[in-house]
Amino acid sequence: MVIMGCDFHPVFQQVAVMGTETGEVTEHKSTHADGEAEQFYRRLLGPALIGVEAVGNSQWFLDLAKRLGHEIWVGDPAQIRASYPRKQKTDRRDAGHILKLLLGGRFPRVWVPGAALRDLRQLVLHRHRVVEMQTRVKTELQHLALNQGIQQKRKLWNKQGRSALVQIPLDTWANQRRADLLCLLDVLHDQILLLDRAVEDAANSHLPAHLLMTQPGVGPNTALAYALTIGDPKRFPRSKQVASYLGLVPRERSSGGKQRFDSISKQGNPLLRTLLVECATIAVRLDPSFRKEYLHRCDKKHSAVAKVAAARKLAARLYWMLRTETSYPQILHIEGSPPHSMVSAS
Repeated sequence: MVIMGCDFHPVFQQVAVMGTETGEVTEHKSTHADGEAEQFYRRLLGPALIGVEAVGNSQWFLDLAKRLGHEIWVGDPAQIRASYPRKQKTDRRDAGHILKLLLGGRFPRVWVPGAALRDLRQLVLHRHRVVEMQTRVKTELQHLALNQGIQQKRKLWNKQGRSALVQIPLDTWANQRRADLLCLLDVLHDQILLLDRAVEDAANSHLPAHLLMTQPGVGPNTALAYALTIGDPKRFPRSKQVASYLGLVPRERSSGGKQRFDSISKQGNPLLRTLLVECATIAVRLDPSFRKEYLHRCDKKHSAVAKVAAARKLAARLYWMLRTETSYPQILHIEGSPPHSMVSAS
């Protein structure tokens, strides 16, 4: 069997190869565009175990390795780098270090979703990006209106506000800019409606996401994004690990008997973290337990801190629902305990 440590780059890759029979380690560098890397893996005798860091633009390589019958492990880049004490960093050293981690059984392997889950993730991400485009277009139109002394805020997008926006007298290129932005706004609006229906259909057909939608304040988009990001909830021992995975726990620098906490780490999925904060602002209005804790924190902390705390509580609640396959109405009656106390006990 062949064991390989791969330092992957968009243009090329550096690998350290060891055959378990001979124990000899060889190094090889191959480029991607000319097919050299693909030919290298096709020439391997028998299946190989390949270790690679989690990096963007590498899905084609993961699919290629699996298609050729090789087993590929994806590792946590931060843990891989932290386990290398030397200050010298080169591609050859990185590949050799990954190989050593594989041989020593210390490779920090991460969970990789299947093809179906990855495709649904693209739906959620695509909708989010289109909404961001719409927001940017609206901001530009608001800027045009404010420059002409029209302050409508959200009312600028209703029928009367849009009519007032169209009737503003502008110079030639400013008028052209307004027309183009309004055309883009209409196209993006129609596209978002189609994506919203697609997300809703996907969430209703996806059992974990459908379960999460029973929580007040959680809609199809957040439910689907959460279920796809967490995957199998049993890979997390407790809800605290989920909060840390999503970057909703504070950074800590404690030493010498003193505890020092900073803002949240933001080390997780930024899209899901944003969606959880948005949903938390709705959940505090619809869920009595969320509202009570939120108002209590607002008395002592800034409202932004209270929102993040509510988002963390919501993330733990959703994890509990997935882990136990329990809907929101059932949680309220389990053992007569409020939902937040059960989440803390998880």
